[in-house]
Amino acid sequence: MFKKILIANRGEIACRVIKSARKMGIATVAVYSDADRDARHVELADEAVFIGLAPSRESYLVADKIIAAAKQTGAEAVHPGYGFLSENAAFARRAEEEGIVFIGPKHASIAAMGDKIASKKLATEAKVNTIPGVNAAIDTPEQAVEIAKGIGYPVMIKASAGGGGKGLRVAWNDKEAFGGFSACRSEALSSFGDDRVFVEKFVEEPRHIEIQVLGDAHGNVVYLNERECSIQRRHQKVIEEAPSPFISDATRKAMGEQAVRLAKAVNYQSAGTVEFVVGKDQSFYFLEMNTRLQVEHPVTECITGLDLVEQMIRVAAGEKLAFTQADIPRRGWAMECRINAEDPFRSFLPSTGRLVKYQPPAQTMEAARPMPEGGGEGLTTNAFGGVRVDTGVYEGGEIPIYYDSMLAKLIVHGLDRDDAIRRMRDALNAFVIRGISTNIPFQSALLAHPAFVAGDFNTGFIAEQYPKGFSAALVPRDDPSFLLALAGAAHRRMRERATRITGQLPGHELQIADDFVIVLTDDNGQRQQTAVNVRRADSGYKVTIAGKTSSLVFHGSLRDIAVHGDIDGRPFCAQIERVGLHYRIVYNGLQIEARVLSARAAELQAVMPFKEPPDLSKFLLSPMPGLLVDVAVKPGQKVNAGERLAVIEAMKMENILVATQDGVVAEVLAAKGESLAVDQPILSFA
Repeated sequence: MFKKILIANRGEIACRVIKSARKMGIATVAVYSDADRDARHVELADEAVFIGLAPSRESYLVADKIIAAAKQTGAEAVHPGYGFLSENAAFARRAEEEGIVFIGPKHASIAAMGDKIASKKLATEAKVNTIPGVNAAIDTPEQAVEIAKGIGYPVMIKASAGGGGKGLRVAWNDKEAFGGFSACRSEALSSFGDDRVFVEKFVEEPRHIEIQVLGDAHGNVVYLNERECSIQRRHQKVIEEAPSPFISDATRKAMGEQAVRLAKAVNYQSAGTVEFVVGKDQSFYFLEMNTRLQVEHPVTECITGLDLVEQMIRVAAGEKLAFTQADIPRRGWAMECRINAEDPFRSFLPSTGRLVKYQPPAQTMEAARPMPEGGGEGLTTNAFGGVRVDTGVYEGGEIPIYYDSMLAKLIVHGLDRDDAIRRMRDALNAFVIRGISTNIPFQSALLAHPAFVAGDFNTGFIAEQYPKGFSAALVPRDDPSFLLALAGAAHRRMRERATRITGQLPGHELQIADDFVIVLTDDNGQRQQTAVNVRRADSGYKVTIAGKTSSLVFHGSLRDIAVHGDIDGRPFCAQIERVGLHYRIVYNGLQIEARVLSARAAELQAVMPFKEPPDLSKFLLSPMPGLLVDVAVKPGQKVNAGERLAVIEAMKMENILVATQDGVVAEVLAAKGESLAVDQPILSFA
């Protein structure tokens, strides 16, 4: 076994690898860029080596620097994590040539599966189902149209070297096939330096289901069941679960056996994932093989009890798999939500800055201990399951603009799917993040969607259900009065604390009434007020709204933002905090800003003038924190609606800002290369 390994990555996955290595008694070396000097993975590792400037192309993607760091520290092996150099066959080969073990598949396996056209030919030879199509590079748009006609619409035009949704178009007719070919080829060349594209049948109502495989250097390969990854936004996974609520045992077995055949065909030695597209009739076809650890690997760990990082390290060290296919369990149900630094109410634009608060829910599982004690066998509903958070951030840390937007992975393990959904909703309610925006409200809304709860979805689910984007109005409201009850009881609780302040003037001590008015005001100044009666009852409160009385009990102290309690005997977790004169209440993706007033104070507040927000229509504001990489206009220049004005780069994405109406540029207020804050003015218009 290795004595020391280097992790050629950052963030959450670097921390994840360190945990398994530490459990195995292996020393770890972290590498870091300028932006990551104070990062969590640097602190957790036994040693750390600086490898360059913040942009990944000058640090984490430079193979020479990674190899030099391994040699400098005496690391015998390198774990690439996912992303960066993890599927770079040249890097894997270079490491082997330098006498450093690559903790992953051999470079020949990576190369064979890294090319979509070559991998599809290999899959066909290995008797793996492949999507009907022409498995060769196409030279002209006319050829693409002829092939599409032969296969039958709809078809998918794909870049051979594509990934992450780039170089991919769906065509439903000749015109779209013609235009899609040119667009894919151009996109593929600029993104991957490879303009080869091919055409295949588009599977309607498709599900994205993948099989986790594990192989060793002794010819043994097993599959570790499947993961359901169909909930995607713009081809990026949002929620993953294992097992799938859709496929049958027979389909699972057939997919697993085909995945093993493909892995054996390329002499696969590590953890890897074979991705399939599955039709509504459970027909399935090979998509591609990811020759690395997947982001969503924790859900497989939860239902099997296997630490996949540990298995990768053992295989790389030459050990045989310690189990056979028959030994692999499938216990309970696991789900993962990717918690990203993005604002779902502003078209999911990246959000960077300082994590003013970062308080994850209480954890009962760990990355290197993927099942709760007892492994889930024979446990009751209450004892079964757990919560796990894989992250690379910490409270007070800075979220840089240079890397991926994922802050953490929230993983739950339950007795069955309904139990897992319930646990995930509770865990999201308990996840406190302040200072930046996150996609937690969107995740909460997805988990409450009736179609998701029923398991009735495919890869088009988010696009179909939220065609105009996501807004607060689209968050399901289980019980609107519950948030008002929380506001009223929280106010009463705070007032009770005030009555205990010493030194109050005798005869003039603070008195608490039972009747309040809760006032909500929208962005346009429209008021909604609700009468509420809150009175003490045993260890909690009786809250009456519109004639309905509920019993509410809080657990924990007033300083907690994530508040646990019971309402009418049912447990809940919600976020409650005092912000100025308001109470901010967050529950299941819903948020209200409530003022709790006496009847007279509410009467007076109703006649206060509403302060209109400032008119910013004559400014182009930065919609996110980021780097201003281009300003395309000059003072005095006339611009038309839709014309490009500026480009902002944030979290590996370029965001083009365009004019919303015709106008004339008055002044350029930010310089190219400047780091922008959210809502910072870039241009003004005359």
